[in-house]
Amino acid sequence: MTQALAAMARMTLRQLRQVASGLGVSLYSRKSKDELLAAINDRQDEDPPSLEAIEDELPPAPRPGSVTTNVVFLPRDPQWAYVFWEISPADRNQAQAGGASQLCLRVADVTGLPMGSAHPHALQEVVVDSHATEWYLPVPLSDRDYRVELGYRLGNGGGWISLAFSSVARVPALHPSEQILDQFVPFSLETSPGVSMPAIAAPSPDSGLHERLYQTATSRWRRLGRGSEAFHELEEAGIDTSELHASGAGIWASGRNDSGRGGVGSRQRSFWLVADAELIVYGATDPSARLCIGDQEVPLTADGTFRVQVPFRDGQQLYPIEAVAADGEQKRNITLEFNRTTPEDNSNPADKAIGEWF
Repeated sequence: MTQALAAMARMTLRQLRQVASGLGVSLYSRKSKDELLAAINDRQDEDPPSLEAIEDELPPAPRPGSVTTNVVFLPRDPQWAYVFWEISPADRNQAQAGGASQLCLRVADVTGLPMGSAHPHALQEVVVDSHATEWYLPVPLSDRDYRVELGYRLGNGGGWISLAFSSVARVPALHPSEQILDQFVPFSLETSPGVSMPAIAAPSPDSGLHERLYQTATSRWRRLGRGSEAFHELEEAGIDTSELHASGAGIWASGRNDSGRGGVGSRQRSFWLVADAELIVYGATDPSARLCIGDQEVPLTADGTFRVQVPFRDGQQLYPIEAVAADGEQKRNITLEFNRTTPEDNSNPADKAIGEWF
C-alpha cells in the first residue's frame, strides 16, 4: 500500500466519500470504507495525489468554538439508514457533568403525525459508541416516516438528556408499488335515444377463473344466501319456487294479489338500488414459478406479478396461495381469510322494481 493510500485509510468515511466524489466513483455513497479505498485506488493515476493535495481540496475543519450539536438521518435503503452527528464540547461536558453514561440514538415513527409527535410503542433506542460520529441503523419498517433523537442516558437508569433532533425522512418501500390504476368505463343505466354506450372490452379467456376461485374459497363455508340470492340458490338446487316470488315469501304474504285489491285506486311507485363488492387478491413471485390459489392455477405476468378480482359475497372465504419454484424444490405459501357480512339488505335491481304503496 502506497503512502497516500495508507493516509487515506486513516480518513473517516465522510472524507473518503468526498474524495471518491471528486474522482467520479459511481455509487460512492453506498460503498463501505474498504470498497471506497479499492475504488479510489483503481481511479488514481500512477502518481497518486499527495496527502497535502487531498487536504487542500477538503473543506477547512471547524474551529472548536463553532461546532454545534446536530444529527442527520439519511435513509440508505428500505432496511438500513445512515446517521451521523456532531456534539459540541460544551454540550458533551454539560451532559457528563449531569451524569451521562451512554450515548444513544432514538428512532421514532412519526408517519402521519404533526411535528413533535410519535406513534406510541414505536420508539427504538440504540446504544452507540461514546466517541462515534456515525452509525448504521436497521429500519423497523419500510415505507414510513422516521425522526432520530440524539442524547445521553443517565447512569441512574431513569433519566434522559436530549441533545438534538434530526429532520423527518421517509424510508422507501421494500417493493415497487403494486397498486394498479383501474380504468373505469363511464356508464348510464338509462341512455337517451341516439346516445350510444361506450364499447366494453370482451372478457379475457380466463375470466371464469375468478368465479372458480370464489367457489373454492367458500366451499367449506357454503350457506344459504340472503334475499333474492337465496331464491336463485333454491332454483339451482332443484327446489320448486313456483309458489315464491323474488322476496322469498308465499304468494299470499304481501296481500297484493287479486283478492287484496280494494275499490280505491292506489298510487304506486317503483324504486330500486344495487350495490356489491369485489375482492382483489394480488402479489408477486418468481416469474418462472407455478402459482396456485386453492386448486386453481393463476397465470403470472412477465415480471412475476398476479392480480385477480373475485366476488366478495357474504360469508367466510379462504384463499390458500402457494408458489412452487420451476425445479419443484422450493415452495412458499400464504392463506388469506376474509369474512363479509351484510347487516341490512333492502336492495333490488331495476328490472325487479315493483310498485309500492305510499
